[in-house]
Amino acid sequence: MKHIFIFILLIISCANSIPIHKEFYKCISTHSITSTKSIEIIFTPESSLYSSLLKSSQQNLRWINSTSSNPLLIITPFQESEIQAAIICSRTLGLQLRVRSGGHDYEGLSYLSQLPFVLIDLINFGAIEIDMEDQTAWVQSGATIGQLYYAIAKKSGVHGFPAGLCPTVGVGGHFSGGGFGTMVRKYGVAADNVVDAYLIDVHGRILDRKGMGEDLFWAIRGGGGASFGVILSWKINLVQVPQTVTVFAVTTTFEFGATKLIHKWQHIADKVDEDLFIRIIMQNIGDGKGVQVIFNSLFLGGIERVIPLMNEKFPELEVKAENCSEMSWVESTVYFAGFPNGSPVEVLLDKTELYKASFKAKSDFVTIPISEKGVEGIVDKLVEEEVAFVIMDPYGGRMSEISESEIAFPHRKGVMYNIQYLVKWEWEREREEKKHIKWIRCLHRYMKPYVSRSPRTAYLNYRDLDLGRNKLINTSYAEASVWGIKYFKGNFKRLVQVKTKVDPHNFFRNDQSIPSLK
Repeated sequence: MKHIFIFILLIISCANSIPIHKEFYKCISTHSITSTKSIEIIFTPESSLYSSLLKSSQQNLRWINSTSSNPLLIITPFQESEIQAAIICSRTLGLQLRVRSGGHDYEGLSYLSQLPFVLIDLINFGAIEIDMEDQTAWVQSGATIGQLYYAIAKKSGVHGFPAGLCPTVGVGGHFSGGGFGTMVRKYGVAADNVVDAYLIDVHGRILDRKGMGEDLFWAIRGGGGASFGVILSWKINLVQVPQTVTVFAVTTTFEFGATKLIHKWQHIADKVDEDLFIRIIMQNIGDGKGVQVIFNSLFLGGIERVIPLMNEKFPELEVKAENCSEMSWVESTVYFAGFPNGSPVEVLLDKTELYKASFKAKSDFVTIPISEKGVEGIVDKLVEEEVAFVIMDPYGGRMSEISESEIAFPHRKGVMYNIQYLVKWEWEREREEKKHIKWIRCLHRYMKPYVSRSPRTAYLNYRDLDLGRNKLINTSYAEASVWGIKYFKGNFKRLVQVKTKVDPHNFFRNDQSIPSLK
């Protein structure tokens, strides 16, 4: 193993001692067929804009001062041919490639690497074209889901799309990892509603669904697009939403019976009408008030329907009309993003993350209700941290009707809800990072008896390198399956087969990319 690391150090040393950017300029100018001058889209560490570009969409401030290598070059292409050229030239010069759409990768894998690499930032690939005649849209991977929601709402008041809650998340990573949000029980995850895509493969070819074949199209819907190529754009089916939806939030504490409310929620949240989505946010926000519990809901309909439904299915929560607000669907996306009341829908166009911080996250899926004692144990852990969250999002409904193998995203029938564990700290207090990470790992260990088993599963879009990582040189199937089966269950084997076929030499790789068997 020692000689491998010496070899890697030599590669890095050589890459930094020669004018690699000049070689890259020459290569990309040769292969790009557009009139755009390469120098206008390529930035070296000496470029005045390099630092701001690198940090512009680093949404987890934990990686601002990372010891991992920063890119040798940042490329901000305007044309498809520039991306094709970047792939060909990276291969020719022996460089790795990273692709960033929104920068929300929890572990920074879209813009960090231990080996010399080039970063393609899709900041200029954000076009959205909506066709109301067939109720579809083409969305480029550099667009955010907030921009997508806004564009849909400008065309129709009765259409939406079932993606995530954070509007600054890039479409590219979100769709390729699955992508769930408040309409997951009605329409499934975002990837369930993708019907075509354009991808540039390892050879620089632009392929649509027909060109890439059904196996590769299956893989990029939930299997992580970065393992297979550069996904330029996605064709999605829009979904029907009512003109009026209802949101409500009920906040309580464990002094006032939150334990029993959570226990009851577990028995009904995945079984009620699929128009109703009720999530739980348990949080210690460091204000001395202890752990708060928020029952936060979207109902696809008006107050006159949701109140009787809640009285029948969850009377203990005591939801009343004064807890509820009626609004349009797009206004509900602003609400769930955490913007202040009355914020205009134009805030969805802002690519700046609302609550940027350093953080570490982990995830689980739950298949049987957690006991009241188990819930109380979570509370005991939360009070140990200053700013920490446990978020529970219900499944059921449409999610239970789709086969685990329909697309690469496998978490379906039998899953009651997903859990995200999250701890945040101010990035300036970098010296405290180890303490916070130790805490969340401890919480994750505590949860082991209460969550899915054989395997204990996790959500790809809540990337977690604690589950395991690929070796810098070659990774075997057995080594990668340690983390791969947690994300993909039985679909992992098929993902490896697709990867081996389309990228046999493992050019598109990162610490948790699908490995090739060749």
